[in-house]
Amino acid sequence: MTDYPDLQLFIDDRWRNTADTLPVLNPATEAEIGRLPVARQSDLDDALDAAERGFRVWSRTAPRVRAQIILRAASLLRDRGPQIAPAITMENGKPLVQARMEVIRGAEFLEWDAGEAQRLYGHVVPSAPGIRYSVLREPAGVVAGFSPWNFPLSQPARKIAGALAAGCAIILKAAEETPAGAIHLVRAFQDAGLPPGVLNLVFGHPAEISSYLIPQDRVRVVAFTGSTAVGISLTELAARSMTPVLMELGGHAPVIVCDDVDPQAAGVMSAVRKARNSGQVCTSPTRFFVAERSFHSFATAFADRAGQVRIGNGLDAGTEMGPVANARRIAAMEALVEDARGKGARVLCGGVRPKGPGYFFPVTVLADVPQDARVMREEPFGPIAVINPVSDLDDAITRANALPFGLAAYAFTHSAANVDRLTADIEVGNLSINTLEASVAEVPFGGVKYSGHGREGGAEGLHHYTVTKTISHRMELEAEPSVAGGKP
Repeated sequence: MTDYPDLQLFIDDRWRNTADTLPVLNPATEAEIGRLPVARQSDLDDALDAAERGFRVWSRTAPRVRAQIILRAASLLRDRGPQIAPAITMENGKPLVQARMEVIRGAEFLEWDAGEAQRLYGHVVPSAPGIRYSVLREPAGVVAGFSPWNFPLSQPARKIAGALAAGCAIILKAAEETPAGAIHLVRAFQDAGLPPGVLNLVFGHPAEISSYLIPQDRVRVVAFTGSTAVGISLTELAARSMTPVLMELGGHAPVIVCDDVDPQAAGVMSAVRKARNSGQVCTSPTRFFVAERSFHSFATAFADRAGQVRIGNGLDAGTEMGPVANARRIAAMEALVEDARGKGARVLCGGVRPKGPGYFFPVTVLADVPQDARVMREEPFGPIAVINPVSDLDDAITRANALPFGLAAYAFTHSAANVDRLTADIEVGNLSINTLEASVAEVPFGGVKYSGHGREGGAEGLHHYTVTKTISHRMELEAEPSVAGGKP
């Protein structure tokens, strides 16, 4: 039997329980696998006190030393990956191979930001003789971080990596549905020698925790990954206290397939990617706009490969796609498919939940979906793909930009002219061409429009966790002339 960790809060370098708990379920079996303690207001107050003390120590710790501790935590994650991955699969459902990749991805985020901790440069502004203007980047303070359930370890790692590398302390509210990944991550930092109070982990009722933490004067940054609706609510809450926010929100990623690529190869590649994490990815390719002459070949190849995806318990060998998160996701996807079918869309494969226990739903391919179908406007956050023909690149770009979301977009083309048009005209934070990878540690990641504000990753990833301070230094005192002029 695979071990699932003891679920606890982590505050001021100590693990603790509370009397009130929430169940954690395995989505592949619907069985309870753990009880999660719910943070009380007193726990949140303790976390704030601890983070404030931790910040005073950590912000004055040399960047090289901060980097060494973060790198030790990353190394521990890599070493412990074989033990961590099964716990992620048990709570999230994703296949074990994807869970192992997530642990590595989390370590990569830590490793990159550890390097950036030593390159968070200020600069000197040229000025007149006798005066110097310098600009510094200083740690902002205590961060309230909120991470989602779809990537239980790598998403918390990204929040923690940026905050700690910049010299901040953080209170992380990780997802109640998938707590084990964050707990393993925090253990790695504790064992790496992170000072007390710098990293705190709480769980509980999300609205209660966010409504208490965000307005606190001691919280200087809010970092959130999740739905657009919740992100807007938290941004409004933070604005009341003028607290800056980093928001990585929902998407509805378009994919443009031009007529100069192999449509069958692109279709197979897209189907495999759509199944990743059961489609529960904010960057998941969803709205496919395919050149008319390639449409049939692409759609057929996509549907054929999608229909072959092996669904099952992520702990079983050979499983390519596990369950979705919960029964609510099943109901949401069933409603989207029924709505599209009722408006004239064709279901090329999937669309029906298999019998038996577990929150399983097959990769579902819809074709010729009218614009008034809900799935054309609402992110399915599940294994649903929409494939529609387009007359030309102008048509594809217009449709891709039609929604208020702009997180990730993709295109398949070998034409330099097409790439130039796409680069200039697609309204999105991340555009990937001939690859369906949207986010790696080395580059900034984030959205435009309703998909968020700010960036994680890359050289820019630490900026939201800092404040800019300008120093004006005149070398000598200069006598001021009389206000009235002439003799006093």
